[in-house]
Amino acid sequence: MSNAPTVHIDVAEFTRDPYPALKAMRARTPIAFVPELGATLFAKRDAIFVNEKIIDVFSSHQPGGLMSALMGENMMRKDGDAHMAERKAIFPTVSPRTVRDVWLDQFATAADRVLDGLVAKGQGDLVYDYAMLVSAEALKVITGLINMDAPEMDRVSQGMMDGIANYTGDPAVAARCNNCTASIDAHIDVMMPILAAEPNLSLLSVQMQAGLSDAQLRANVKLAISGGQNEPRDAIAGTIWALLKHPDQLAQVMAGEIEWLQAFEEYARWTSPIGMSPRRVAREFTVDGVTLQPEDRVFFMFGSANRDEDVFEKPDEFYLSRDVSRSIAFGAGPHFCAGAWASRALISQVALPKAFARLKNLRLADGADPQPVGWAFRGLPSLPCVWDA
Repeated sequence: MSNAPTVHIDVAEFTRDPYPALKAMRARTPIAFVPELGATLFAKRDAIFVNEKIIDVFSSHQPGGLMSALMGENMMRKDGDAHMAERKAIFPTVSPRTVRDVWLDQFATAADRVLDGLVAKGQGDLVYDYAMLVSAEALKVITGLINMDAPEMDRVSQGMMDGIANYTGDPAVAARCNNCTASIDAHIDVMMPILAAEPNLSLLSVQMQAGLSDAQLRANVKLAISGGQNEPRDAIAGTIWALLKHPDQLAQVMAGEIEWLQAFEEYARWTSPIGMSPRRVAREFTVDGVTLQPEDRVFFMFGSANRDEDVFEKPDEFYLSRDVSRSIAFGAGPHFCAGAWASRALISQVALPKAFARLKNLRLADGADPQPVGWAFRGLPSLPCVWDA
């Protein structure tokens, strides 16, 4: 166990709003052991940026970790050559060219179809009535699981997210996660012979074409569904919420003075949808006076890094003129999110501009004051809105 100073947290309060506790850690104990989470937390941006790249110490290989146990050993839980081999195999699916030439039109078609059924209603919860559906429809074509409907895609994603963040060991959460991974396996079973006969650029298909093992391709599809549904869903809804809460900045975006991509990037910094990445300590290592021992669990707190006062001026504020180049919302090292290009395209080129273009006079419902929740993964539970039908 590390000799990092111990910091206790109220898990319920940390889930509701982790930022006060993380701010205190950055100021007094930037590397701290938190017994309630069973991990040593890194809270400062530059320490995370540097140490995440030291893979012989901070290993992604965690055979006993929640993600590996519940979802299989995917490429995110591998380092070095093993990681790069699988990353190379999936690149045809997520390359900037494929996103531009193959997926973008399909994203736009799906978003328009969702909005066609939404515009005349004049009201709705934009987490479930828009962001969830748009994200899921995009993920269906990217993964190749076009036989899974959007609500099920969202259910299995959330179930896995809850499972791999279940650091308190709730057996009911683990059971739901197992049910969700079984559903994904069943959908993969249906699609594999179809894609063997008619290959395409979907994640399942390119892995089959590359000769990855059955266990590898299943684990990587589950990985893609976990972050690939949860993060875009929460970022779409969250950015809409942030812009509605800051109408002067929304006006700048609508006038073309600020790009939609900048709005998304600032939201991803301000409220990191993926707030943490875990690592296993592979060998004894001393950093900033703290000695870590083999098999210690480390959490790199991206949500804290992106509000680091030494990097970002007034980090708790949302404003679009900010330089977000030092944000690490997508990670910082060799495990930088492989789906970043697809996520940015879906959110900034499709989901955000189409929502504000077609939902006229979009605004929060009277009395609505939604707030994000979560610390490992953070997003809005709901977003009640109205618009002119």
